[in-house]
Amino acid sequence: MANTPGAKKAIRKIARRTEVNKARRSRMRTFLRKFEEAVSAGDATAAKAAFVEAQSVLMRAVSKGIVHRNTGSRKVSRLAAQLKKLSVA
Repeated sequence: MANTPGAKKAIRKIARRTEVNKARRSRMRTFLRKFEEAVSAGDATAAKAAFVEAQSVLMRAVSKGIVHRNTGSRKVSRLAAQLKKLSVA
C-alpha cells in the first residue's frame, strides 16, 4: 500500500489516466469494428469512409500512447490491404 503522499497522488493519477485510456481504446476498437463490418458486407464505399475514420483514430491512439507506433502502422497497413482487395474484387 502507498505510504507517502506522493505515492497516493500517483495512484490517483494512474486511475484517472486508466479511465481515459480505456475510453480511447474502446473508441479505436469501435472504428476498427465498423470498418470490418463494412468489408464483410462488401460495401466498398462504406469501407472507404470507415477506413479514413479508422486510420485517423488509430493514428490519434498512437500519438496518445495507447498503442505503439509500429502496431498502429501495421494495423493501418492491413486495413488498407483489405480495402484494396475489396475494391479490386
